[in-house]
Amino acid sequence: MMSLCANAHVHGAREEYMDLNNYFETHTGTGVLATADAQGFPNAALYSRPHFMEDGTVAFVMNDRLSHRNLEENRYAAFIFVESGTKRDGIRLYMEKLRETDDPAEIEKYRRHRTGGDEVPGKKRFLVFFRIEKTRPLVEPDAAP
Repeated sequence: MMSLCANAHVHGAREEYMDLNNYFETHTGTGVLATADAQGFPNAALYSRPHFMEDGTVAFVMNDRLSHRNLEENRYAAFIFVESGTKRDGIRLYMEKLRETDDPAEIEKYRRHRTGGDEVPGKKRFLVFFRIEKTRPLVEPDAAP
């Protein structure tokens, strides 16, 4: 795996961002978004890979569920991505929520998956934008197998 594990907000931030975008475009796998409420009670939910935006942020389409509610109380989240066919290859993103929109037209541009029940009238969705604060490999290289 290429070196994607420097802090995203230090030198080479643009190159880091482009490397991450390429990584997610060229790898398949399973993603988990971890959030916590104001008291620190955790939640983890399956999520698709992030959308990489022109302004250097990443975004996720979120339903009005626990993960989103947690982000209203605590703006920090982690995204864990495990590459398909492996147990140890992947990446962790540590992120801070910057903003969100509930504009249906904007959200529709970024929806990748449509399942039965997605078109429920009144179903609330958000496009939530994050700054990547830090990245780490899924498993640290010096960890024993």
